[in-house]
Amino acid sequence: MVWHLDTSHSEVTFSVKHMMFSRVTGSFNSFSATLEIDEAHPENSWVEAEAETASIDTRDEKRDAHLRSPDFFDAEQFPRLTFKSKQVTPNGDQHYLVLGDLTLHGVTKEITFDAEYGGQIAKQHNPFGDQRAGLTAIATINRKDFGLAWNYALETGGVMVGEEVKITLHLEAVADN
Repeated sequence: MVWHLDTSHSEVTFSVKHMMFSRVTGSFNSFSATLEIDEAHPENSWVEAEAETASIDTRDEKRDAHLRSPDFFDAEQFPRLTFKSKQVTPNGDQHYLVLGDLTLHGVTKEITFDAEYGGQIAKQHNPFGDQRAGLTAIATINRKDFGLAWNYALETGGVMVGEEVKITLHLEAVADN
């Protein structure tokens, strides 16, 4: 069965080390996804998703403007980041490994999301009157692998922005029936 995201009940977030000792979090406010969820045969499931890079939001407009610039996402030249799954593999009870291609900043790399499937609610039990499913997926990428190499050396040693970026997706999808 094919599903589309309910973006008002979903979020695409990330976190990265800042100044070597804390983390900065952010999100993309404009995103979409289409999923095929086959509970009987999870290996037949798939997802295609995208987010608009200009919709980045870290609750600091100056930082967001810098992240949209050519130093980072270059949102004008690369307006979207995309993910297209290639394989879904069961990995325990309601857990799956979702392997796919992430395209970011014009670079495509294979990454794996660790996904937890939350299940479904039937339309007759849902006050919205539609069938819904939920899942959470987490992956970690190295931003330099995607050409996002800008940094600033700190006087005390280390750098301003960490290389590893943790991506967390909380998704609620609506069935296309």
